[in-house]
Amino acid sequence: MRIESIRVYQVTLPLTHPYRLSGDRLLFEKLDSTIIAIDTDTGLTGWGEGCPWGSTYLPAFGGGLRAAIAEIAGYLIGRDPRHFDAIDRAMDSALPGHPYAKSPLDIACWDILGQSTGMAVCELLGGRTKTPVRLHSSVPTGTPEEMVAAMATAHTKGYRIHSPKVGGTDVELDVARIRALDENRAAGVSLTFDVNRAWLADTAIQVMNSVEDCRGHFEQPCETYAECLNVRRRTRQPIILDESIQTFADLVRAHTDQACELIGLKINRVGGLTKARRMRDFCVAVGLRMNIEETGGSVSADMGSLHLAHSTPETHRRATWMCHDMLTVDIAPGQGSRNIDGVAVAPNTPGIGVTPTEDLLGPVVAQFT
Repeated sequence: MRIESIRVYQVTLPLTHPYRLSGDRLLFEKLDSTIIAIDTDTGLTGWGEGCPWGSTYLPAFGGGLRAAIAEIAGYLIGRDPRHFDAIDRAMDSALPGHPYAKSPLDIACWDILGQSTGMAVCELLGGRTKTPVRLHSSVPTGTPEEMVAAMATAHTKGYRIHSPKVGGTDVELDVARIRALDENRAAGVSLTFDVNRAWLADTAIQVMNSVEDCRGHFEQPCETYAECLNVRRRTRQPIILDESIQTFADLVRAHTDQACELIGLKINRVGGLTKARRMRDFCVAVGLRMNIEETGGSVSADMGSLHLAHSTPETHRRATWMCHDMLTVDIAPGQGSRNIDGVAVAPNTPGIGVTPTEDLLGPVVAQFT
């Protein structure tokens, strides 16, 4: 089997409502997503998606993703898409860095292998676990009252793990948000106070030590790894490292330094399922729990992370987030898995389980043969 061509589509994904995070300093109303189709000489086509969360969240953006693919694509034509490690090395050789651009290409290759073997990708990633994957909601930054209301709305959809976005320069306001959310949580609900790098270390220490009696995890309190490690050593609540975990080396360093109790493993950020699987297996070996998810995107992107989560031991996965629940458009109606009372299962169909409706993608913006 050989790769004959790579088609690229650009799709704009409007959010259902303006979304604020990182202490209200970042605002998003739509996402710029890139859909990839890899066509093979056997007639099989694999699909992948890369969708950075805007251009201000991480050093990644839609236009850069498509430009990077133009640099990489020629190195993949003629290769066997089922040889993931060789594909991964070829992409890294063609263009060092830029993992977010390599992710949709890698996922499309996994989709092809699944289709060619008649197996769902979760079976290829280690085997489907028995229980469904727990999902978590994402609660945007707002007043304490607005955030409590948003959490209550998510609760009606079955979510029992919520990720409210906190962070800012007003210590008293963040303390008020955290206390209001903690006091108004329903029985059996778990909270992740996601700071998205907004605090300086002194603010993080003040806020977290002021709410020691509140139950919850704190995610990526500061911009840099060094700042987060400083906070870890001066506070008691469990810390999740998210944006600081970009490579396998980052993960090993965090474990060695005892910098966190959990990680956020985002497929697009680390470069695709091939790299994410290695990191997942390390976490299982050393006893680190994970939130396994995508950076953003449609149901097509969400299925990649759901397959990896569903093949991860239940003891080591905390939750998965599905971005498509926050979008006004659906590029694959009736396909993939959706939230059912706060959980989801990876599709049973061969491959990723989503073939985008091409009429909904618009024209091909680039093709490489």
